[in-house]
Amino acid sequence: MNIGQAAKASGVSAKMIRYYEQTGLIPKADRRESGYRDYSPSDVHMLRFIRRARDLGFAVAEINELLGLWRDKSRHSSDVKRIAQTHIDRLQERARNLEAMAATLATLVECCSGDDRPDCPILDDLEEPTLGSWVGIETGTAGALRHRP
Repeated sequence: MNIGQAAKASGVSAKMIRYYEQTGLIPKADRRESGYRDYSPSDVHMLRFIRRARDLGFAVAEINELLGLWRDKSRHSSDVKRIAQTHIDRLQERARNLEAMAATLATLVECCSGDDRPDCPILDDLEEPTLGSWVGIETGTAGALRHRP
């Protein structure tokens, strides 16, 4: 099948398939006499594997490692589990960071009067991210926010 058909069957765009070939994540496709790429059902299966790994947020380097283990029938599942656990740890750290950002922004929004005056704790915090002229941002307690003179 050609690249368009492989893209449709795998859920991976033709552009990404070319990128994966270029970076060596997948082997270069066979070529027809016409010069068009020719993908096998096995290639599509591999592309689906990559798509699922990308959907779970794995980086290309991790996917490359997972592909190697997937192909290696003498692999140790502990190696796969290690990669997945490391990824989980990174995702959880990212989630904690996003929660902290949301809490800080919620506190700033709560403290912003949203009226016609120019004073704005949101802009003040963006200007001075290390608490700047506002106290209490780190704790996320709106009651502790006070403007310093």
